[in-house]
Amino acid sequence: MSTAPGTDWRPTPAPSIVRRHDPVRGDDLLLRPERVGVLTGSAGVVVELCDGTRTVGDIVGELAGRFPAALVATEVPAFLERLREEGWLR
Repeated sequence: MSTAPGTDWRPTPAPSIVRRHDPVRGDDLLLRPERVGVLTGSAGVVVELCDGTRTVGDIVGELAGRFPAALVATEVPAFLERLREEGWLR
């Protein structure tokens, strides 16, 4: 069983990941050899902030400022951990 990432983790895309926008769907995509991840809703905004310079705490803080009504403090760390478990982030 994995634990939630600490707020000091600095998520960044895994080395083989390419991020693209699909103009037909209007969604952001994560691409890696033989696999595509579709980022719907605000997921693309969250992943865009995963540049290796921001901690999870920084990302949560920035998103809380942009989306004050959203439950970013609980949802974003869990989402990032799921992406890490699936190999999209390191």
